[in-house]
Amino acid sequence: MFSLFPKIYEKYLARQIYLNFFFILFALISLFIFFDYLNEVNNLRGQYTNYLAFIHILLKSPARLVELIPMAGLIGAIYVFAQLASQSEFTILRMAGLDIPKGLWTLFKVGIPILLATLVLSEWVGPYCDNVAEEMRSKALGEALGKNFKTGTWIKDKLQSADDPNVKKSEIRFVNVGNIQNRGEIKGIRMYEFDENRYLLVIREAESGSYDERGFWNLKNITETRVIEDRKDDPLDTKYRAVSTRFLEQRLKSQVTPEILNILLISPERMSIMSLFRFINHLQENLQDSQNYQLALWKKIVYPFTIFVMLCLALPFGYLNARSGGISLKVFGGIILGISFILFNTLFSHIGLLIAWPPLFTAILPLCVYLTFGLFALAWVSKK
Repeated sequence: MFSLFPKIYEKYLARQIYLNFFFILFALISLFIFFDYLNEVNNLRGQYTNYLAFIHILLKSPARLVELIPMAGLIGAIYVFAQLASQSEFTILRMAGLDIPKGLWTLFKVGIPILLATLVLSEWVGPYCDNVAEEMRSKALGEALGKNFKTGTWIKDKLQSADDPNVKKSEIRFVNVGNIQNRGEIKGIRMYEFDENRYLLVIREAESGSYDERGFWNLKNITETRVIEDRKDDPLDTKYRAVSTRFLEQRLKSQVTPEILNILLISPERMSIMSLFRFINHLQENLQDSQNYQLALWKKIVYPFTIFVMLCLALPFGYLNARSGGISLKVFGGIILGISFILFNTLFSHIGLLIAWPPLFTAILPLCVYLTFGLFALAWVSKK
């Protein structure tokens, strides 16, 4: 029968690390839920009661867990190794043959279940709960979802040929959605269509719309205003006239799907990898800047591996003897080390966006820096 930890010392280290990891993770998430709830209390009004605010914070907690997992792994592992060092248990393990490569291999196996849990939370549980939380909050407060601007959400769309949906025209369409409802329903829609020379062709306003499985938006109560050019003999004296028509219903083919609209409800850092892929493709097809979303994509791919770096940073604490400081001092050092990584990672992301560094380089460099630091510290303390 396959066992991830076949050796006795591996089972012992894994059990100790997991117990402390879950305890610290529970303490951290409880603390953040408390502070998030205190911050959310300021928004209580109308139907948005204390109960709904608390549920909203709980639904946000899976995404918060993803942020806290690396720090909890670092603090938990440091506590375990510091305790083993203070009781000379780690010295006995070293004398029994636990060298640095075996220690790193054990920590790598310890990190695999945590990595998988991080992927599940960040890819499925977190984005889903975030969407439900935002919909519940907005419905209770009577606010519009996805309000990037005061007028609602703006997104660029490519027009498609009526004869062949796979053929995209050179014209473009800008879509403004005032309110995003559940199940792909939108309200307060305005569309501005331009030709290849960016001359305004059509202004379309609709009260509501719904998306069907064939990729069409079914709009209701539409006012369509077409701008028609009256050609004159003098090309410098061209005049235009507007013709307005009302429709009860209208069917339009669009690249803007409910999935893309839902992406706009949450920040790039909290989207799933597949959602980021889809939205980046949409932005690139419409010749829009996608660097921010590309960086978020690579950070999402790289982030679960942060747990391995954190565990590597914790291993040197096992080589420090009791004279190097008590357990509380070492745990405090681990907290400072974890905070420094979060700050450095955030700072480097902003610098990468400003200087326009490659997203993969920007996402992976902080991990490489701290991994190098952990291996250097491990080599230094093992020689003392």
